[in-house]
Amino acid sequence: MHNGSCLCGAVKYEVRGDLGAGVYCHCSRCRKASGSAFASNAVVAAKDFVVVKGEDSLKKFSTPAGLHRLFCANCGSPILSRRDSLPDVVRLRLGTLDTPVPVAPSAHIFVASKAGWWEIRDRLPQHPERP
Repeated sequence: MHNGSCLCGAVKYEVRGDLGAGVYCHCSRCRKASGSAFASNAVVAAKDFVVVKGEDSLKKFSTPAGLHRLFCANCGSPILSRRDSLPDVVRLRLGTLDTPVPVAPSAHIFVASKAGWWEIRDRLPQHPERP
């Protein structure tokens, strides 16, 4: 099991299952949502993600395409995203975990739209879009 929280502590959650493969996502949406060059995400089964405190502090931003981003309304910490087309999984923001991440992200995705000011310097696989 893994535990996580937002910056201010208003939202706390548990992952009651395994963390899926982690990736560094460089798409423009993740850059804007994280305020950085990329977001570090892991896929988690939706049934395994449980908010244990502060569900009323979660705010959602949704796109017409059915992408939903949940974040703390108090401090702005991004917690997860989910898609209507993939209801059984969520994409958890690894930086919100309070427990150690057992395996580092294994690839960079959407590098075709990465920030021009960021240079990827590791040897992980790079995918122009989603593999």
